[in-house]
Order: sequence, then C-alpha cells, then structure tokens
Amino acid sequence: MEMQLPPHEGGELSVVDMHTGGEPLRIILSGYPEVKGDSVLSKRRYVREHLDHLRRVLMYEPRGHYDMYGALIVDSELPEADLAVLFMHNEGYSTMCGHAVIALGRFAVDYKLVKEPKSPETQVNIHCPCGLVKAFVEYSEGKTGGVRFHSVPAFAFATDVTVLVEGFGEVTVDISYGGAFYAFVNAQRFGLDVSKSRTRDLVDTATAVTRAVKSQVKLHHPASDDLAFLYGTILTDGKDDYSPEPTANICVFAKAQVDRSPTGSGVTARVALQYHKGLIQLNQTRTFQSGATGSQFTGKAVEETKCGDFKAVVVEVAGRAFYTGVSSFVQEADDKLTHGFLLK
Repeated sequence: MEMQLPPHEGGELSVVDMHTGGEPLRIILSGYPEVKGDSVLSKRRYVREHLDHLRRVLMYEPRGHYDMYGALIVDSELPEADLAVLFMHNEGYSTMCGHAVIALGRFAVDYKLVKEPKSPETQVNIHCPCGLVKAFVEYSEGKTGGVRFHSVPAFAFATDVTVLVEGFGEVTVDISYGGAFYAFVNAQRFGLDVSKSRTRDLVDTATAVTRAVKSQVKLHHPASDDLAFLYGTILTDGKDDYSPEPTANICVFAKAQVDRSPTGSGVTARVALQYHKGLIQLNQTRTFQSGATGSQFTGKAVEETKCGDFKAVVVEVAGRAFYTGVSSFVQEADDKLTHGFLLK
C-alpha cells in the first residue's frame, strides 16, 4: 500500500533522521516558517523567541523523546558557507554540536547541498552559531562515508576550579570550550564508572556539578555573550595522559540530556584541555569512547591559534553517521498533546 499522510489540518513537518555514535539527529527539511535575522546568532535568538513551539513539537513526545536532538538548516551570512544550522534539544538551542556536524556533512553531500562532490573527500563548510566549521566527507563512487571536521578555536577556560556541589561538598573541575563550554571531572571522584555505573546516577551527579558551576563560575567568550554559558558536564574515566587505548566519558547536557555518542564538541573541548595541560602533542590522535554506547570518535589538536586572549587549538574530530529514516509529521487540531510533552 502506498504511504500517504492521514487527514489533518495545518502544515506538515518533514525530517530526515540520522544517528552518530548512537546520538540521534533529526534534520528538518520543511515546515518551518521563515527564520528572520541577519546572522546565525540572531536567527538562533529569533527561533527561541518566536518559533519555540515547533522545537517542542519535533523534539518532545509523542514525535520525539526526552533525549532527541535536532538541526534546522537556515541561510548563512557567510559567502563561504555551504549551509548554516541551528541546533535544538530538550532545553533549547546549542551553539555547537559535533555529532550533528558529522551527520550534516554526509547529509549535505547526499542531498546535494554541495554542488560538486570530490573524491576522496568533499569539504562542506557548515556555519554553526559558534562559527564556521569545516567538515570533510569521505566520497567515492557516489557514496559518502566517514566525516572529520575542524571546529572553531577551542581553549581551556579554567583549570582546577573548586566548586561546592550539593551532596558532594567541594569538587575540583576543569572548564573548557569546544564550540560550547563544558565542565570536566573524573567520575571516580563520586565513586562512579562512566561505562558501568547506572545512567541515572551519572546523570544526577553531572547535573549537580552543572548547577554548581553555573551558580559559582562566571563564563565569558571573546566573540559573543551568546556563547558564554555552560552547556553541560562531562564525566571522564580520568585517563587524560596520552595513550593509544580509548578513554571514555559521558556527557550530560541541557536539561539532564544524555549524549549517546562520545560528544563531538565535548571531544573538542577535552582535546584542548589535554593539550593545555601538556598531556598530548599536536597531531597526536586519541580515541574517545562513549560510556553510554561504546561508540568512538577520534580527536587531535592540529594547529595552535588564538581566541581573544586565550591560547587555543584547532581540533579535528572524526566519526561515522548513519541514516535511520524519513518522516512527515502532522498536527490535529483537537489533539491536546500535539504540542509535545516530556516524560522521564
């Protein structure tokens, strides 16, 4: 039987669903009204203030779930950009998302947002709210594969910061930026293992750390105040010294949302932190593993640079993304749950 939309009133929202290392990405193809603004950051403010109901429709149940992640493609003000993107999740809108960039790189080539793909790699310039990110997509005989990307300058914001965490007392954390700010702390400090402990315990602990850092540490970013917020906390296995063996972590971001992947922007920030501490060298590749799923990204610092007064590095992260399906969503006027809800 040929698939067709059911009877409904109003518009429809069409999406392509992908995942990178187990972390979902819902790419919105159509159904959004015009997103106004003369820059990607101003567009981010516009959707937050005027179109947030559509984020809830697509991210929340019954069409999504508590840990759904989305990407809305918009126009860029940068002539070198192939596309611009706004990231969304259960709480609002991020400034950077590495797993999404990996998926969007492949998507952009397959959906012909890049006019002339080249072998063995096609470059895709993706304008994220944090800045221009360069993705490099494996391409051979019309097929796309793995993706690596060079993110915006990443830097250690502060190391060995002591915060008072409810239920745990004084905790020492590092704060680093990889397109978004994260707090980093060894899970062993709390008697936890990022790969073996209950996810609920990891989430509760990371959330407590996030609350503490948000209330006790003032962040700033040289480029824009829109970037100066703590996105989440990454609990690690503490294996920060260079090793050819994988090092694991788990990222809890937004409203206690759990990243199933190793977290692309988190890997970027963690590499910058390790480089700042002298634990890795330029072009020394490390493997980062998700404590949630066991999926892996690789990361390395490829170039020294500056971000305002911060000593920074350009970090390369690589991984694989896969398609899971396409959908068209509708809303019925008398559906009292049509605008979405969260249950966890």
